[in-house]
Amino acid sequence: MKVGGAHGKGLVRATRARIVGGSGWAANPHESTSEAAVEASKFGSLEDGTAIDLYVLKNAKGSSAKIITYGATLTELWVKDRSGKLGDIVLGFDNLQGYLGKHPWFGATVGRVANRIANGKFTLDGKEYSLEINDPPHSLHSGSKDLSRVVWKAKPVHERNGATVRFTYDSPEGDGGFPGRLLVMVLYRLTDNNELHLEYTAKTDKATPVNLTNHSYFNLNGNQNVLNEVLQLNAEKYTPVDATLIPTGKIAPVAGTPLDFTHATAIGAHIAEMKGNPGGYDHNFVLAPETGKLKLAARVFDESSGRQMEVWTTEPGVQFYSGNFLDGSITGKRGVVYGKYSGFCLETQHFPNAVNQPAFPSVILRPPAIYSTQTIYKFSVH
Repeated sequence: MKVGGAHGKGLVRATRARIVGGSGWAANPHESTSEAAVEASKFGSLEDGTAIDLYVLKNAKGSSAKIITYGATLTELWVKDRSGKLGDIVLGFDNLQGYLGKHPWFGATVGRVANRIANGKFTLDGKEYSLEINDPPHSLHSGSKDLSRVVWKAKPVHERNGATVRFTYDSPEGDGGFPGRLLVMVLYRLTDNNELHLEYTAKTDKATPVNLTNHSYFNLNGNQNVLNEVLQLNAEKYTPVDATLIPTGKIAPVAGTPLDFTHATAIGAHIAEMKGNPGGYDHNFVLAPETGKLKLAARVFDESSGRQMEVWTTEPGVQFYSGNFLDGSITGKRGVVYGKYSGFCLETQHFPNAVNQPAFPSVILRPPAIYSTQTIYKFSVH
């Protein structure tokens, strides 16, 4: 498989390298440690021999996150339930082959522009650009060869009270049809407070749209679906969509609709009232207007396990997706078949198709400005 050109070739091949603050720790996610640490090992290889590395972040409370250099993808996230038992709460695959095949962006860093761009076209500074139509009639997550399909460079970062790895990728001029060279960085940090921090930065040499997010599918209970998990969104408005899931340009209140999660509500409580999409949620919710300020966007609680996840972000929107298109055709980790509603996504981002909607918060990055956003997934038990 051809990926990322010289970016993949230049990757440092880690062989059980360990970066620890003291006595170290075991790779088994069920073993506890007194110190946060990072361990690197080989996850697999591409057809051209490019090594794909796996980085395991582990904190002092026994939680762990696993990220691979292919797509800067979160493959596993282990957190404890009410009884203290660790469980992996994200969907994905056991091996590299699964991530190389067709899948709905499990755990991936997506971009350059996340979500949909109408008809795969936009105009910037008087010039029209055309993108791949991979979700007819639109472009979704920047096409089938977006940032989730390239090999990133990775480097552990020494920090106190947390395990951190920085992933970088140099996206060349014209990559995916976008203007400008884009230097992208994603920082994964697992803190001793059971918070998974994702920090994104990017810079360009030419005006270009940028909208980065993580596309993890969460399942806090380990059961077959997430319909009983209780969601609260700090969003009184959303961006309505047409029949092809493109925002109409309007911003509407959620009150009186099945999209009202301003009070804690089971994901499945009103899902039958969603007639399109198909039969579920795939909408952008409008968060507090203070773009750039860290704020609580969502809270999800699972009564059966006692796990709670909060999502904090500097982004103006969050796409709530209830796994509507999962159809049982994908077998994931530990042989689990992923059917409809097997997981949910909370993709923090700017609004879909913002590049074609002047009234939406802008996604255009112009030099010498630096793109910078942050999202935190905070875990606890109750």
